[in-house]
Amino acid sequence: MERLSGLDASFLYMETSTQLLHVCGLIELDPTTIPGGYDFEALKINLAARSRSIAIFRRKLADSWLNLDHPVWVDDTDFDIDRHVHRVAVPAPGGREELADLCGHIASQPLNRTRPLWEMWIIEGLEGGHIAIMSKMHHAGVDGVTGANVMSQLCSLEPESPLLGPSGAADVGGGNTWDIAVGGLFEFATRPLKFAKVLPTAVALPQWISRARRGVAMPAPFTAPRTSFNGTITGHRSIAYAQLDLDKVKLVKNAFGAKVNDVVLTLTAGALRMYLEDRGELPDSSLVAVVPVSVHDKSDRPGTNKVSSMFSQLRTDIEDPAERIQAIAEANVVAKLHQEALDANMLQDWTQFAGPATFGVAMRLYAKLRLADRHPVIHNLVVSNVPGPPVPLYFLGARVKGMYPLGPVFHGAGLTVTVLSIENQLNVGLIACTELAPNLWSLADAFPEALDELVKVARAKSRKRKPASVQS
Repeated sequence: MERLSGLDASFLYMETSTQLLHVCGLIELDPTTIPGGYDFEALKINLAARSRSIAIFRRKLADSWLNLDHPVWVDDTDFDIDRHVHRVAVPAPGGREELADLCGHIASQPLNRTRPLWEMWIIEGLEGGHIAIMSKMHHAGVDGVTGANVMSQLCSLEPESPLLGPSGAADVGGGNTWDIAVGGLFEFATRPLKFAKVLPTAVALPQWISRARRGVAMPAPFTAPRTSFNGTITGHRSIAYAQLDLDKVKLVKNAFGAKVNDVVLTLTAGALRMYLEDRGELPDSSLVAVVPVSVHDKSDRPGTNKVSSMFSQLRTDIEDPAERIQAIAEANVVAKLHQEALDANMLQDWTQFAGPATFGVAMRLYAKLRLADRHPVIHNLVVSNVPGPPVPLYFLGARVKGMYPLGPVFHGAGLTVTVLSIENQLNVGLIACTELAPNLWSLADAFPEALDELVKVARAKSRKRKPASVQS
């Protein structure tokens, strides 16, 4: 038995019928590299064998009406791979639109909380004989780092790779009603002491707002302009994706002396400018993105989710792409220093006091009253950058042609952009509330155009720099 941390459990409490908090991933595969050829049953058997060593694949939630603290993880003694791995085919012609429509429908369905919180859909019928995998894992069990670790255990550097042994992850055991209740009572009794310890960190928010006004901090919450995708979300999801040349991204990074994350944010800003301008909705002030930041190397707290957040101005108010990337890079230096100055454990410490009876009811009321449509916008969207291996990958023997992570969307911010670098490509995954961000493919298709725009100014900047270096 392993009790969820407050942050892990908060993703359960915040989930509603429209705010589904699982993390998805779409993987496009070339099955011709699978030793012996592709066969669904064989792939399922291989996946079942590997799942024995992956904790999230074989543990489920348990709770008790007597429990005063967060739920616990227990081993699923009735685990059945057929409840988690499904087979489906896209309609002809099996292009990106048909695949994305199917994946959007899958992403719109909640996970069954009586079972381990994951699913994989094997999708056949794609153009070129390819197949795809649509994965779903609940945010209570994974964050960006742990989710990537799970996928890495299913991938290899060669088509043929040995199965992982069943001892790769420790059992969490079972738990009866009294075990769960007694442990919860002890945790509940220590909350006043824990609250006293974290109370001094409450001054961080007013200090943040004060520093932001002086321009020496990242943007404060509730200062973002409103767009059409900032409102109360429905349960419908749309998915789109793009694949970019990583060498071009690095060319831009080097030309401007920026970070890859700066380029990612600038690309997102450029694509959003095109998308919103086409709709006649581009705000005069800059959009604000929340960028998740892993604190796995800094946090000593228990639990799976170890994450903080950085607020970043996308400078969508700047038309010139060269000026925009420079402004984003400079602002991100300030934002990163501010984020690093905050206690890495602050989010985890405060969420320990979240409870389903209050947190869950509050979230349902928040959605029912459509409060996200009424209060100032906290932030416009989430943008996440996940570094991947610079080499070819094989998923259960099949060559990975594209891997697109898809994070959840939230009330008030109905669009999430996640990028993942693999081999020589930058994979961009977009997921949005269908009603708030219609025609998501137009946004996805703006990313290559935004990159070409940056490459053009980067090459011009490099040409200007060469004569000076020759004279010196």
